[in-house]
Amino acid sequence: MSEQQRGFTLIELIVVIVILGILAATALPRFVNLQGDARASSMKGLSGSVRAATELVRGKWLAVGSSTATTVDPGGGAALIDVTAAGLPQASATGIERALNLSANAYDIQHASPVTTFRPFGGQPAACLVTYNQGTGAVDDTAATAALCQ
Repeated sequence: MSEQQRGFTLIELIVVIVILGILAATALPRFVNLQGDARASSMKGLSGSVRAATELVRGKWLAVGSSTATTVDPGGGAALIDVTAAGLPQASATGIERALNLSANAYDIQHASPVTTFRPFGGQPAACLVTYNQGTGAVDDTAATAALCQ
């Protein structure tokens, strides 16, 4: 009567490890490239949020019926949002940033009136950005591409 073999031989284990190494080497570059795509998607999402916040603040300003109001009350006990003469959020921490109500350290935000610039947290890569212009309410996200957000 012959004994049955139990377990794996050393050769079988080495072959499996080599195959896993080859698979990992071919799959790794695909996952590394996803980081730029993820940053770009985050920035595109932010640009949509900025557009929505701008329209909500303007709508609130119009609903009040006073074209001289310099602040908008978002309700719910939130702080007042500073607006321009056209009812658009100002490019400031008390304007568009407050309207967005972003969590701390979500983005690097620079205010240089009349433009606010949003970059991924840490400011890198510098070319990956979204801008908001308080004069027109325009949001520019053309720099939020996977190539520029690598």
